[in-house]
Amino acid sequence: MAASPGPGRLPWPGGLSARLLLLTAALVLVAELAILAPSLATFEESWLTDRVRAAELASLAVDAAPAGVLSDKLTAELLEGAGVVSVAVQTQGVRRLLLAPPRREQAPQLVDLRSRNPADLFAATVSTLSPGAPKMLRVVARPRFRSGDFVEIVVPEAPLRADLLAYLGRFFLVSVVISVLAGVVVFLLLAALLVRPIRRITMAMERFRARPDDPAARLKPSGRRDEIGRAEVELDRMQEELLTALQSRARLAALGEAVAKINHDLRNMLTSAQMASDRLATSGDPRVAQAMPRLERSLGRAVRLAENVLAYGKTEEAEPLMASVPLAEAVRGAAEDAGLADGEDKDAVTLAYIGGTGLTVDADPDQLNRILVNLFRNARQAIEAANAPNGPGVVRVEASASRGGSTTLLVTDNGPGLPERLKDRLFQPFAGSASQGGAGLGLAIARELAKGHGGDLELAQSGPDGAAFRLTLPPATTAGSQM
Repeated sequence: MAASPGPGRLPWPGGLSARLLLLTAALVLVAELAILAPSLATFEESWLTDRVRAAELASLAVDAAPAGVLSDKLTAELLEGAGVVSVAVQTQGVRRLLLAPPRREQAPQLVDLRSRNPADLFAATVSTLSPGAPKMLRVVARPRFRSGDFVEIVVPEAPLRADLLAYLGRFFLVSVVISVLAGVVVFLLLAALLVRPIRRITMAMERFRARPDDPAARLKPSGRRDEIGRAEVELDRMQEELLTALQSRARLAALGEAVAKINHDLRNMLTSAQMASDRLATSGDPRVAQAMPRLERSLGRAVRLAENVLAYGKTEEAEPLMASVPLAEAVRGAAEDAGLADGEDKDAVTLAYIGGTGLTVDADPDQLNRILVNLFRNARQAIEAANAPNGPGVVRVEASASRGGSTTLLVTDNGPGLPERLKDRLFQPFAGSASQGGAGLGLAIARELAKGHGGDLELAQSGPDGAAFRLTLPPATTAGSQM
């Protein structure tokens, strides 16, 4: 069993250029061989025709001789000059031997040039080149220089075989030269049009794999408008997206490491805040009593989130703890946490909830709150940053349940909408922030939490009149979740 090439090495010939050169030369050589047979047959036909014409001209000396008789010496000279053994002509059915040796030792093989049948000519060529003792050929052809039905000569096969072999050698030599030249020309053309650009793309991929942070490792498209140019553009786009993903991953890793370091102290601070809130709960001040539930909910969620961060390193979200959650209560609680007004403050961004008061969803209460708070806070900040171009700021939540049991929340605001540059990477970490100073994590976290519930979060529409996000939650599976 042959040994396989080592890693990173190509089998011989070791490159696309060498393979193209060999393949082109081989194809040209095969094409030359395909025309070898008709070329040999044509050569033999031409060789025999030349002998017939020479013999025909030599036979005219018989007509000029006294009484039509030549001496044996002159006859031998004429036959030797024409390269034939005998010459005969047939006129009106009468065959007349014009030039002939004293005697003939063997019966010749007939070759009729009048039919010009390619198959017969090829068979005659094969017979000539076949091994064996040379024989005599009886060649019949139409006359050109004298009248008659046909001219017949007898010629030895040995000179024809020698000339055929010499022609065959020259043919092979020319074929090899043409194959090499054609291979080199095609190789140079393909190298300029294909091999060199492909090698450039391959080297760019290798450089990017070794040093993705190096700007010099990026491929610069050449501007070609063919498939190579399209491949260069797509590779450049893929490298840009991959570099963005790698940078986001590095920032997430650094953020997770930083959070893990400070999380323990943060959890202790939140615990102290909880203890202080417990002492405040004993106060008789009615305003404190009114604010305590919201403060306790916020501190409880903060403590649980800190514990999850410490447990999972913020590389992934914890599995949702599903429970039956009244949707109206969850929406209003998230609106309070996001800083939305309850409708009494006309200058603030308010919440408008449209949905059944008894509608419940099967979700993790804390994670659902985080999803809604992210959506509400983004909407409020967008409206406040736009200085209310579309009237008083309103965040509208429309809740509906489908026949399959899933719940859809359409969160709409009357802000300025999203910039076009952010729509394609809205849910990418660190890339989808439209506000100055934002981290670009809110929508990415919200979508991850929605997918963890088996649902999804997507941009429904965006324009000058505002933006709308569609939150889909799967059918409830917790007992008693439907009212």
